[in-house]
This record gives sequence, C-alpha cells and structure tokens, in this order.
Amino acid sequence: MIAVIQRVSSSSVKVDDKIVGEINKGLNILLGVKKGDTSEDIKKLVNKIVNLRIFQDENDKMNLSLLDVDGEALIISQFTLSGNIKKGRRPSFDSSETPDVANKLYEEFVEEFKKAGINTQTGVFGAYMDVSIQNDGPVSFIIDSKELN
Repeated sequence: MIAVIQRVSSSSVKVDDKIVGEINKGLNILLGVKKGDTSEDIKKLVNKIVNLRIFQDENDKMNLSLLDVDGEALIISQFTLSGNIKKGRRPSFDSSETPDVANKLYEEFVEEFKKAGINTQTGVFGAYMDVSIQNDGPVSFIIDSKELN
C-alpha cells in the first residue's frame, strides 16, 4: 500500500463540480492499493501517518503529529500510485489491486483513521476527481507499507 501524504493548510475534492470532501489544517492523503495488501498494511500505515511528527511546534521544528495538532485528513484513492513506469512509455497497472478488493481496503483505511480520532473526509472511490491542495511548506512524503517495521 502506497500513500503520498501532504501537509496542507486546506484541501478539497470535487466530483462533477460538487465538493464531496474538504478539510482545513491537516493531511491530504493519496492512497494506492497494490495486490497483496492486507489489513496489516493498513494498521502499519495508519499508525505511521497519524503519529508522524511533521507539523511545526512553537520553535518551528517538525515535532508535532496530526493527533497533536488536532489536524484533519482528506483521503483520496489513487490507483495510479501502484503503476509501473520502468519499461516503455505507457504505465502498467498489473500490480494494482482489483477495484472491488481495493475499495474494501480503502474503506478500511478510512475507518482506521476515524477510529484514531481524526476528522476524516474522502473522495469518491473510482470517480474522476478534481483535487485542490493548498500545501503547507510544502511538506510531502511517500510511504510504502511494505517498507515499514
């Protein structure tokens, strides 16, 4: 499971010109589900993200977590994150999970964020979305659940 997390001052997502998810200070999370991902990947990834100290403290040091700043999360499914562009000119999505399984894991990921006490908004799985991101920093990280302890 791959996540691109971006620290934001605000973020929103539209489907058919209608805002379906919107947050203020927090994290915009683009989530890609790969074949073989499990609930264990979700737990590791959620734990890492909600506790990652990437928000500024009173001394302008990245020392506070999403939980510490009472931040919000906007979680958007993005299957292209598991695309392979190493060979040729057209991406291969052979490692992307099937839509039905990916949606189930995406929903489980969202629920784990809510259980952690994070105000969580989402996009619409499988929809064409227009995402607006007001980066704060910018501060962005790519996290692969398979690389976490």
